[in-house]
Amino acid sequence: MLRVSQISLFQFKNYSNRSFDFRERIVGICGKNGVGKTNLLDALYYLCFTRSYFTRTDTQNVKQGYAGFRLEALLEKNGQAEKLVCILRENGRKEFLVNGEPYTRFSQHIGRYPGVIIAPDDAELVTGDSRSRRAFLDELLSQLDPEYLAQLISYTRVLQQRNALLKKCAETQSRDEALLDVLDAQLAGPGDYIFTRRRDFLLSFLPDVKQLYLTIAQAAASGEQPTEPLSLVYESELFQASMAEWLKSSRQKDYFAQRTLSGIHRDELDLRFGNLPFRNIASQGQRKSLLFALKLAEMDRLSKEKGFAPLLLLDDVFEKLDEERTANLLQKVCRENDGQVFITDTHEERLREQLEKTGEAFQLIKVSGE
Repeated sequence: MLRVSQISLFQFKNYSNRSFDFRERIVGICGKNGVGKTNLLDALYYLCFTRSYFTRTDTQNVKQGYAGFRLEALLEKNGQAEKLVCILRENGRKEFLVNGEPYTRFSQHIGRYPGVIIAPDDAELVTGDSRSRRAFLDELLSQLDPEYLAQLISYTRVLQQRNALLKKCAETQSRDEALLDVLDAQLAGPGDYIFTRRRDFLLSFLPDVKQLYLTIAQAAASGEQPTEPLSLVYESELFQASMAEWLKSSRQKDYFAQRTLSGIHRDELDLRFGNLPFRNIASQGQRKSLLFALKLAEMDRLSKEKGFAPLLLLDDVFEKLDEERTANLLQKVCRENDGQVFITDTHEERLREQLEKTGEAFQLIKVSGE
């Protein structure tokens, strides 16, 4: 079991100094746009992942006019009380401490407090390019497998070095085959590991996503089901050859392009209705349903492999979601899931009504800004 009982935000985004107590497993957070509902969710996400979900740099999370921020939370994990503190100091140095013990590497924290977030901009996961889907997959596997995260960090670092070398070779009109051989050897191992882990994981994960999609969408009943079935397919060059073989065969093209053209950084999770791209023919409701299916499958897999449910953060999910899909979503996250759920909405009465329908105890927090 994972529960957050209290969180304090000091100079974080629009909060000067504010604390929230969470008394129930299901927490509704309501208030007008711009008062800090999403910022509160982002603070919870930050404490799970050591970074913001919505902003790229830590300085963007500091309240305007101030330097640095502090987040502090009291949690219970498997019956044990824990205290988590994150400090961004004025000099830009960041610290994470659990029960007073600091991390030497932030990557050690990933997976300790698993979390899943669903936000309005997540539509990119089903309508955007392959980078969004790779990021989704990497975040999920990094929470499940510390070795995956280590290999991913290594792969990303060496890939950047290789691309920098290719660009330098183009600028100097020279080639450094020996150094490229070294980098290729360093890239091949992590690349093969990541591909194998993705392939094996998706073999069981994608059917779960498809089943959840059908459950949430209720497509047959609503008449939205296209004549062609939904297909979810993992595509990677490494199905045909190893990472080392691809790097060797594409080297000349890489010199010309000044970047690495082959590898797991080009993998794709292809979403289709029949032979057509999902995003081209799917309705707004179907896109939302597939997004929720991907995220809820993530929640289910984390629950199964961690032995307890992750924190679930739902930001403004009722917008553009019809009554039937809303009921199906809340049934899944509030009744069938025993993890802690945080849900934001701009309409207090709508949020209260939807949560009352679940029959579960809930807490409603009104945020009015500072």
